[in-house]
Amino acid sequence: MEFIVEKIGMSRIIEVDSKPVTLCLVKEIKVCDVLESNQAIVAFSHGKKTNKAIQGQQKKYSLSSEFNTFRTLTVSNSEAGDIDTSALETGAVAKVSFKSKGRGFTGVVKRYNFAGGMATHGSRFHRRVGSIGNAEYPGRVMKGKKMPGRHGGKTSTHKNEIISFDAEKRVLVLKGSVAGPNGALGMVKVG
Repeated sequence: MEFIVEKIGMSRIIEVDSKPVTLCLVKEIKVCDVLESNQAIVAFSHGKKTNKAIQGQQKKYSLSSEFNTFRTLTVSNSEAGDIDTSALETGAVAKVSFKSKGRGFTGVVKRYNFAGGMATHGSRFHRRVGSIGNAEYPGRVMKGKKMPGRHGGKTSTHKNEIISFDAEKRVLVLKGSVAGPNGALGMVKVG
């Protein structure tokens, strides 16, 4: 089962062994239409966007104006209504996908942890790449060479254990960290 979550932030559980945890808010999701093989069209609230296509979907499924984002998810529901959150049980392992923080165009020192050159007077090699070519064979720069470029802003998926889930407040507590900034939308897949 898949759930749309919003990252609240990180904290820790203080027990005999302290554990770092990530707090996520499970979005209020309405199942609009159940398709075959546990797939369903779902709606949830995200931002204030609206247009005639969204208004048509809201009218078709008798939704209020706050439900303005539609997606297809794998759900355990057999009919339309609120999403079933019983799969978010303590101890289950979930696949958590978030988009990592984008860092823009970065050099090799930040992007790949290259050492860089000396910081002394007269050096022209501080944070540069260095030699990238070959002398004779094959006489070109090989594909996949670690070079400066866009860093981050890609989907990152990891397995995290579910520590607890408060169904009333819709707060999901995951063991460890997840990618992305606070307030980012992601997906949790259980089972």
